[in-house]
Amino acid sequence: MRKLSLLDRCLNQMDLALRTCYAMPSGHQPNPASTIESAPMSDAERKHVGSLMRINHVGEVCAQALYQGQALCSRDPEVKAQLLAASLEETDHLAWCHERLEELNDRPSLLNPLWYSGAWLMGVGAATLGDDWSLGFVHETERQVESHLIDHLEQLPDGDERTRAIVSQMAEDEARHGAEAMARGGRELPDNIQTLMASIARLMKLIAYRI
Repeated sequence: MRKLSLLDRCLNQMDLALRTCYAMPSGHQPNPASTIESAPMSDAERKHVGSLMRINHVGEVCAQALYQGQALCSRDPEVKAQLLAASLEETDHLAWCHERLEELNDRPSLLNPLWYSGAWLMGVGAATLGDDWSLGFVHETERQVESHLIDHLEQLPDGDERTRAIVSQMAEDEARHGAEAMARGGRELPDNIQTLMASIARLMKLIAYRI
């Protein structure tokens, strides 16, 4: 296998970005909601659930960007392999969110290219500090994502088991990704960085709920 040139790597990153933001995602694992029937919802409930799933879809777009940016600059081949494996699993989440949005007659965020670009730069930045910091960034990101997914579970209408199954499986996977990152040698991020990340996430969720 020939060694990829800088141009090859740049084109590959561009292709991944375009696929994540615009292509129909294809999951590798079955949708957790595939055997669950849809429950009736009011228009207001359907709109609210659609907005929540748009936020979750944005989260998965950002996860792809973060992992790709971090893997690109990782110094340790084993860490790089772990990041790419997690990215592959996050592709399942992206596909599930996209499918649920279509079922709810809703759409992904119009700002996905912006979300992707920002998250990719953050991933590259974290990786340049070293794999221990990069893995610590994964852990804190996944911890915060798991927290907001649990919050979304509490907001779902009674009877919406399709969305509940998807979000529950996503929360479980995010918790595992975070634990694996720390087990691999991740470093706990300083409190001020955690607070900054949480503030950025709140702003993103506020915007993605509507746009």
